Amino acid sequence: MATGSFFKRIIGDFVRPSKAAGRPVRKARDALKLCQALLSERGEVSGATLAREVLSECEQLPEPAWSPFFDLLASNFSPDPGEIRRAAEAWLGESTADNLLRLQSAVEPPRQELFRRLNMAPGGTAALIAMRRRVLAGLKTHPEWKSVDADLAHLLGSWFNRGFLTLQRIDWRTPAMVLEKLIAHEAVHQIRGWDDLRRRLENDRRCFAFFHPVLPDEPLIFIEVALTKSMSATVRTLLDPGATVDDPARADTATFYSITNCQEGLRGISFGNMLIKQVAEEIGRQLPRVQRYATLSPIPGFCAWLSDARSRIGALARGSALLAELDRLAAPGWHRDTQDPGALKPLLMQLCASYLLETGHDGEPIDTVARFHLRNGARIERLNWLADDSEQGMRRSAGLMVNYMYDLEQVERNHEAYVKVGQVAASHELRALLRASPLSRPAVKA
Repeated sequence: MATGSFFKRIIGDFVRPSKAAGRPVRKARDALKLCQALLSERGEVSGATLAREVLSECEQLPEPAWSPFFDLLASNFSPDPGEIRRAAEAWLGESTADNLLRLQSAVEPPRQELFRRLNMAPGGTAALIAMRRRVLAGLKTHPEWKSVDADLAHLLGSWFNRGFLTLQRIDWRTPAMVLEKLIAHEAVHQIRGWDDLRRRLENDRRCFAFFHPVLPDEPLIFIEVALTKSMSATVRTLLDPGATVDDPARADTATFYSITNCQEGLRGISFGNMLIKQVAEEIGRQLPRVQRYATLSPIPGFCAWLSDARSRIGALARGSALLAELDRLAAPGWHRDTQDPGALKPLLMQLCASYLLETGHDGEPIDTVARFHLRNGARIERLNWLADDSEQGMRRSAGLMVNYMYDLEQVERNHEAYVKVGQVAASHELRALLRASPLSRPAVKA
């Protein structure tokens, strides 16, 4: 890398006293001076020792010091614009391999080399994941940190390539420290203690996780599967700790009911599609009778979208009557007060079909869960009424859940159609609900 003169210029920035004269800023500058020393070190052994010192210094940073630390990383460890310009002009003048290598070296931020060297220290990978978690948490208020995030994401994406990951089944014999992390990280359906977890690991259930060799006791992502006789329409039976344990040999369906990413610092590095496909293959080898692979998934943004869509609904010919039906949702326990949902059930099902198939400004569905499964080649198969009547399920989606179908023979075709032309794979049932939706009709009052 052509960084020597650049570092000579910026080293002065670190040693000048801060006008802000605050302890957090001084601590951040002290840590960055060590980072500069690490980048200047040529010996591998001494570099690893210094990398440990840098990580130790970062671990001791007070919370207010992280913001100036990332500010300095963003401003002082970016590529040298002058060097980029000279290298680009050289390549434009003579497009040789050497000039291309010089240009590639010039545009690579010194931050990336810093992160590589920090990774040499014991615990370096975990520290960098934690560092990115902090960066992600502050991006909204510090958009200038995007460059730091991009460098970390680039390197972590390479280090957590599928070729380095191992798939492991989680069962009751798995070490307790890993089981505790499942309980702590479960983000879809809270695990309420050890009895609940034990039921989720019984013979008619499966749980798998991806692990990385440098983080052997840290699941990166895990998936919970129920082996059932048909596609599940309600999550209550799947989550009931007292439910009867069925014979998995009689199951014909694998229902994926929870997928949880455990490492916020690895957000955006996709493991989910690989995990689903590999788990399906593993279950298929163990239980050849299982021929159907589907999810029972939440629809977390439906009620929020429904609230925003009220003005559109009110503009319809029957808008007032439709809004009156939707107003029933405001009554506590509305789903328990009546055995007959009347017009509310078909209305909500139709509007939910609109929500799932409606696209945002980027041409993809608004619902983040739908995006995930459609990108992975799934088909939107079926909406399920009052499938999750928990407090969270009612608040987020009026109790509705959706099945995404993973037809292993169609997954690649569905994926290609979605990512290339935005074509969403959906069942005839979903398409019929969409056609019946009031939002699929002209939004003009008579």
